[in-house]
Amino acid sequence: MIPPAPTLAQLNAWCRNTMGEHLGMELTEIGDKLLVGRMPVDHRTHQPMGLLHGGASVALAETLGSIGAALQVDRTKKACVGLEINANHLKGVRSGYVVGRAVALHVGRTTQVWEIRITHEETEALVCVSRITMAVIDLPPRAGETA
Repeated sequence: MIPPAPTLAQLNAWCRNTMGEHLGMELTEIGDKLLVGRMPVDHRTHQPMGLLHGGASVALAETLGSIGAALQVDRTKKACVGLEINANHLKGVRSGYVVGRAVALHVGRTTQVWEIRITHEETEALVCVSRITMAVIDLPPRAGETA
């Protein structure tokens, strides 16, 4: 049984003391096999030429895909870990915010595949398209429990 989805406040609390918090990510919407978040384009996410760093886009994509995947499983028994991620960087952005929209393409018993489309918040221009494959693994038994 899948536990109820946490609130946005609870999900954002999951991101405290992580790369997501350091880069200024904020989760903004939860839906059925959907997770949306935004990230600033500023000194934390720029590359030396003053554009959004491709690695920052991938960090946003992996954060959204990973959390989205975790919401699809019984988190008391399973965890979701990244197997592969790819990204096509389509347009440069210098300022403002980018918004990532992660949608599940496949939610299986042992794997999940998520597509993340990242757009510039102000212009709605498509900045990056990413796909992540997640493995669904068993959590080890807790102390005192048997498998």
